[in-house]
Amino acid sequence: MAATLLLALASLQLPTAAPDSASDAVGASPPAQVAARATLPARSAERASSPESDRGAELADRVEIVRTDYGVPHILAEDLEAMGFGLAYVQSEDYGDVVALGLVKRRGTYARYVGHDSIDDDFDAREMHSRAVATFHRLEPATQAVYEGFAQGVNHYVRLHPEEFPAWLAPTFTGIDAHARDIQIWSRGDASRAVRELEAGSGPSGPPSGEGGRGDAGAPATEEELAFRLDGSNAWALSGSRTTSGRAILLRNPHLAWDAGYYEAHVRVPGIVDFYGDFRIGGAFGIIGGFNAHLGWSTTNNSPTYSQLYALEAYPSLENHAVLDGQPLPLEERTTTVDYRTEDGGLAAETRSTWWTPFGPVVYRTDNRVYILKDTRDGEVRRGEQFLKMMRATNLEEWLDIMRMRAHPSSNFTYADAAGNIVLYYNARLPALPHEATEDTAAFARSAADIWSELVPFESLPLYVNPPGGYVQQANDTPDYINLNVRMDRDTVAANLPDPRLRLRSQLSLDLVHNDRMLGLEDVVALKHSPRMLLPERVLDDLIAAAARSGSAPELGQALDVLRAWDRTAAAPSRGGVLFKLWAERYMRGTRGEEPYRVPWDELRPAETPRGIADDEEAVDALLDAVTHMRSEGLALDVPWGDVHRVIRGEVDEPVSGCEGDLGCFRTLSFEETEDGRLAANRGDGWILAVEFGDVPRAYSVLAYGQSPREDSPHYDDQAAMFAREELKVVAWTSEDIEQRAVRRYRPGEEARR
Repeated sequence: MAATLLLALASLQLPTAAPDSASDAVGASPPAQVAARATLPARSAERASSPESDRGAELADRVEIVRTDYGVPHILAEDLEAMGFGLAYVQSEDYGDVVALGLVKRRGTYARYVGHDSIDDDFDAREMHSRAVATFHRLEPATQAVYEGFAQGVNHYVRLHPEEFPAWLAPTFTGIDAHARDIQIWSRGDASRAVRELEAGSGPSGPPSGEGGRGDAGAPATEEELAFRLDGSNAWALSGSRTTSGRAILLRNPHLAWDAGYYEAHVRVPGIVDFYGDFRIGGAFGIIGGFNAHLGWSTTNNSPTYSQLYALEAYPSLENHAVLDGQPLPLEERTTTVDYRTEDGGLAAETRSTWWTPFGPVVYRTDNRVYILKDTRDGEVRRGEQFLKMMRATNLEEWLDIMRMRAHPSSNFTYADAAGNIVLYYNARLPALPHEATEDTAAFARSAADIWSELVPFESLPLYVNPPGGYVQQANDTPDYINLNVRMDRDTVAANLPDPRLRLRSQLSLDLVHNDRMLGLEDVVALKHSPRMLLPERVLDDLIAAAARSGSAPELGQALDVLRAWDRTAAAPSRGGVLFKLWAERYMRGTRGEEPYRVPWDELRPAETPRGIADDEEAVDALLDAVTHMRSEGLALDVPWGDVHRVIRGEVDEPVSGCEGDLGCFRTLSFEETEDGRLAANRGDGWILAVEFGDVPRAYSVLAYGQSPREDSPHYDDQAAMFAREELKVVAWTSEDIEQRAVRRYRPGEEARR
């Protein structure tokens, strides 16, 4: 049998409702802002014309939405179902058809309406949706209620605003559709990486040992891998021993693309939940971070290996069988059919097969090997349930007990509470491997005992509770360096954690908080916006010395003057950073595959290395190239950082401080080039929250890209200039704060009232 890629997934094909008759226009404006009033009349029944609309009207009567300045919605609901309803309604108000179309995609029926280009995603989604169907009844009633309410909130908005949606979209979503967004299945990304490794190391019949090769280490990064390197988050928690108020402080700062849909909201159900934070657009439970009256947390990405690739011997005399425990193991073929819209407007269908074992899907086959992927995430369906419990937790013991669920597998959690506790928990669903870790290569399995069957125990995952020095920090590196006063002992934690790593962004994070300085909430906000760039602090002296010694020194005289005078920051007014950034890009690219630093990173000096330049000649050539490029673009070598690096959104066009994490900025931003050659922020710092816990939480926040992507919304660019100027708004938390700052209040579907 020739080597075959087998990555299509299998699941049941599920019917969906017939198209409705709505128009296909988009882009309705949100209601105009009006002054608030303390009470709101009950919703009238004038729109009730069907059981479905009656249901929406009933739920709308049980929720009130108060929009404060900057469009932040405070959802005041009578019960959890009404809370989910209100959250879906405000997301739909601000993001239009994005939420509803997302639910269609999670059903796996999007290609039916838009064409074959979406069919791959539909095949993937069918498996998630079928698992949602099979498991919804297992969720706790409270979680079911939020999902049901969310689906009804989308339906209600679609019925009231049909002009914003495609004509085929019918408002018939259910809690199962909302639940499908939080289903965990095996990773296509992990499977694809494994296949690339296998194909790179394959002969005519595959790797002779049954194990994958390492592939081409110099191969270009895929779009997925590049996004992973760019994305991430920063988080700090400071105990009362480090704060001027004696109260714990939490900083949350996720870094994703500025179209990722972080959404600031406040949900309240009396006696049940009162939570303020970020809710990713499109679901009842996004990647949530925020706070209640007692505690709060922040998520940061981690990157352990959740799945394991196994190589089984193909059974020599039985087709579609492997060998396990000396016996034939049959491979089960599953087929899925997905329909799609053809170019002439008709319907066609495509059927794909996937082969399965009791341990997971077959992702690759050769004449003598069968490769299967077993993923710890596959089958976990309680993600929303865990987040709802966390939102309602009241103390550290309760919160840690909830974390044992590990239903959200891919984040660290940084925690602080009103009792003064701080925590960093390296959350992960790691497999308890009965063999050495193999990363993307395959472990050979002769028996079922060779294949992992349990998760690493909760107690084997890194957990820092109130460490000395009064701080924990996380910036997407391994948990070895959460607090430099307490080095993690790897003999006491899971063996298959990623190898130790502490990159420049993390080192600057530590430098900012690993000290004896006492900080107030406003001080934490100021530190978050530090414009320092750590890379030049480590290499610039070597670069200047190498250039001064070179035969190119006369050509580089002006450049060296600029770099000597530069303050080594990415502050908007700073002069020299643009030149240095261009040099760093060229130098690092020129040394790819070789050590770029004179002193490489050293685990024994994790926050002091790397430093220096390993290749003087390459460094000087890169500087010459950077100078030539700037002159060809008409840029002065000492152009201020903020003349080039901007926040450009709507009517806002402002200079901004901050740089890419690879340059060692904690104020992390990535940029895309505009038509006029400037660089507009489009990734990195986007949503920032800093909260101090006391009798009443006190907090600041900013959402750079605003509550709405609708260009006609007043909340499209109303926080962009504030973000560029490193300002945060005061969070409205108490009822008095909300009432004082309210600009609109309404029930879903009603006009705003004075």
